[in-house]
Amino acid sequence: MRRAEHVLVTVYWHGRTTRDVDAERVWAPSRSAQPLRNRGIGVTDVFRAGDELPGGIRAFQTARKAEVVYWLPEQGAVAVGDVLLGSPLRLCPASWLGKQTHDDLRASLRPVLELPVERVLVSHGEPVLRDGHAALAAVL
Repeated sequence: MRRAEHVLVTVYWHGRTTRDVDAERVWAPSRSAQPLRNRGIGVTDVFRAGDELPGGIRAFQTARKAEVVYWLPEQGAVAVGDVLLGSPLRLCPASWLGKQTHDDLRASLRPVLELPVERVLVSHGEPVLRDGHAALAAVL
């Protein structure tokens, strides 16, 4: 089992992987905290987009109300759960958005374009390891 001081969850669907990590603290967005707890995941820290997170990480709310994306400044990377997929970079299927639309999703992610993104780390597909800002701009 891997050891980590902090684990930050993007969306409750991905909480299952926290069981593979021995973490001192598990951080989750407020709308994912209870669904994670319902799945037996021990959330220690609940936050809202814009709250201070460890390591200077910033969370941005997405159109999927229980999902955030993270800006990892030291890596020049955006880490996403399900709202963006890789190989090539693209939006998630509209059916994953509930009542929201792709236009809503694009609008929610546009603030990320203000960052010097070099990499986009996705949960599904291949990551974008260079020119991440250009890849994001093309999708958004």
